[in-house]
Amino acid sequence: MAYQTTFKRYELKYLLTKQEKEKLMGAINLHMKLDQYGRTTIRNIYMDTDNYRLIRHSLEKPIYKEKLRLRSYQTAGPEDPVFVELKKKYQSVVYKRRLVLQEAEVMRAFQEGRPLPVHSQIADEIDYFRKYYGQLQPAVFLTYEREAYYALDGGDFRVTFDENILYREHNFSLGSRVYGSPLLGRDQTLMEIKTSGGIPLWMSHILARQHIFKTSFSKYGAAYERMRACEIQGGYNYA
Repeated sequence: MAYQTTFKRYELKYLLTKQEKEKLMGAINLHMKLDQYGRTTIRNIYMDTDNYRLIRHSLEKPIYKEKLRLRSYQTAGPEDPVFVELKKKYQSVVYKRRLVLQEAEVMRAFQEGRPLPVHSQIADEIDYFRKYYGQLQPAVFLTYEREAYYALDGGDFRVTFDENILYREHNFSLGSRVYGSPLLGRDQTLMEIKTSGGIPLWMSHILARQHIFKTSFSKYGAAYERMRACEIQGGYNYA
C-alpha cells in the first residue's frame, strides 16, 4: 500500500575533513543518537529532461528550483518499497513531497510514461510535474553511505553524514550493486543539518570553534558538472 509524507525545513550543508568530523562527533554524541538504521547505503535515480533542463536551471542559483528522484534505502527488488520524491526549494526553505510504492510499480510508471498507480495529492503533484517537463528520463544514478542522527530532546533537529558518494550515467536500477565515480575526496564527508527552526546553541558553538562554515553543494549538480567535464575530455573512469 502506498503512503506519503511531506517535509518543510532548512537544509544546511558542510564539507568536512576526517579530523573535523571526529571533533564534531564528540559533541554530537552528547546530544544526539544514531537512528535505528545505522550506516545505510542510499540509492538515487535523478530524473531530468534529455537536455538536463532541471539541473541546469538549479545550477543557476534561482530563487525557486525543483527536482524529482527515485530513492531506496536498500537493494530494492520488485516488491520492495521505494520513494518517489519531489523536492522543491524556495529561497532557503526546502519542501519535500514523498510517495512510497513498490519498486515494480514505480519503474513501470516511469518506463511506460504512465501516471503513478495511486490517487493522492502528492501523486497528482508528481504527475503534474512529469507532464509539465515532458518526457523525463533517468539522468544520474547516485549512491552514498549515510549515518543519520536525531536529537535526544525530541525535537526535529537532525544531522546526517554522507560518505563514499558515487555517480554514474548507466545501469539505472535501485537493485544494482554500488559502483561509480567519486564526487568527494577519500577523507571527505558531507554533513547536512536539517531543521524546521534554528540550530541548537551547542551545535552553533562547536561549528564556530572549529571554524566550520556552510557551503553550497548539490550531489546531482556536482555529478552533472563532472559528467560534462568528462564528456569534453572524452571518457569516463568508473570504479
